[in-house]
Amino acid sequence: MNIYSMTNPAITAALGERLEEWRLTRNMTQQMLAAEIGITPKSYRQLVAGGGKLENYIAALRALHKLDLLENLLAPVPISPLQQLKMRGKERQRARPTLSKSQPGGMAPEEQGVDW
Repeated sequence: MNIYSMTNPAITAALGERLEEWRLTRNMTQQMLAAEIGITPKSYRQLVAGGGKLENYIAALRALHKLDLLENLLAPVPISPLQQLKMRGKERQRARPTLSKSQPGGMAPEEQGVDW
């Protein structure tokens, strides 16, 4: 199945078909699953047909113990290597002593022979 060649309604219909397969695997009737997720059987049939609310689909996945299928969608987006390189320039690379006016000649302590 090439998902990129499918239309949005075709994808939602395929998701509904998959929901039905999982329901049957769990040996649940449509009425049982609808009651468990708190929707009417008609609303469940809408989900299977590719309609309905995303929240109801997620509730159905939870009831069918398939919620882990959403894990990839909710994983943190990794920072690209280019972004990391850009951010790296903003990280501190070394410490520099500050020059104070109270030091003679405005020299850093190591330049004055002071051993800290």
